[in-house]
Amino acid sequence: MIQVQNIYYMLAYAFQNLLEQGYKDVATEDFPNTAELLAAILCRGVSIQVKRGLERQYITTADALCSPRGKIEVSDSIKTLAIRKKQLTCAYDEFSVNSYSNRIIKTTMETLLRANISKMRKKELRKLLLFFHEVSVLPCCDIQWNLQYSRNNQTYRMLIEICRLVIQGMLQTNADGITRIMDYLDEQTMPKLYEKFILGYYQKEHPELKAYSPQIDWQLDDGDKTMLPIMQSDIVLRNRETRQTLIIDAKYYTHNMQMKAPHMKQTIHSGNLYQIFTYVKNWPSKPNEIVSGMILYARTDDSVQPDSDYQMSGNLISVKTLDLNCKFSDISEQLDAIAASISE
Repeated sequence: MIQVQNIYYMLAYAFQNLLEQGYKDVATEDFPNTAELLAAILCRGVSIQVKRGLERQYITTADALCSPRGKIEVSDSIKTLAIRKKQLTCAYDEFSVNSYSNRIIKTTMETLLRANISKMRKKELRKLLLFFHEVSVLPCCDIQWNLQYSRNNQTYRMLIEICRLVIQGMLQTNADGITRIMDYLDEQTMPKLYEKFILGYYQKEHPELKAYSPQIDWQLDDGDKTMLPIMQSDIVLRNRETRQTLIIDAKYYTHNMQMKAPHMKQTIHSGNLYQIFTYVKNWPSKPNEIVSGMILYARTDDSVQPDSDYQMSGNLISVKTLDLNCKFSDISEQLDAIAASISE
């Protein structure tokens, strides 16, 4: 399990915007559920964006007009019988706040109005929706999340990610018509957030280390590697002074151990072990560089949790867990201890 408050910190390190001054008081609140937390973050983010100015884009609009404007659509004018009304169908560009990003935000805020959140939070959302009166909503199931960001709309990146967590993490109940956000989001969203949080934490709190997520090339003696799968690491920590490199594979599962028949023995997920071993052995190590690997599971409620170190073909492979159901200061201590292991 994860304390709701810790999800805020995970989001904060995954999306560095939340570490700014404007969001700090959100961390001091107590939230009964994840929906309330995400609504609070979205309200604060949208308020800041409104002060900066909502995004505007040129959007092509087609309409029947008495005075021609833009491009005249002759065939459409004939089909719709607009000519009989002394009108012409014209396609023209309008500089509007009805951009796709704003439509996603409005759709999410209206979804949260049906969620299990406090009346005070719903009041905040309704006030903010007044600034989106010219913006139309989208069907939740058809939203395209892969948006292009530029210098002009970079501030929308975190807001859209929060919207994605809300929309993809919601459950609609037909019984009472209320939309409920799953307490700990869903199995597809949390693993990515868990991975981004760990990487963001090390980038922010441990500048003495190089924390990044590079692709690892296959160390081939011969042959064409175009058919080989891409090895995309989750987190790599490098300490230039001690010449140590730690490759971390972050895993967020319901169960951290697998059951093997016929004796139903609990073992480490074999695929995870093969993966980290492959990453370590294909890492392009430099002379005197010490390379190790770690599978870092999010701790679950299961009685048996992995906690082992193995020497495999000259490299240390560790299997550990990160307890997220505690104070965030304790989570920091766990992560700091990992950083310290390659600083000795």
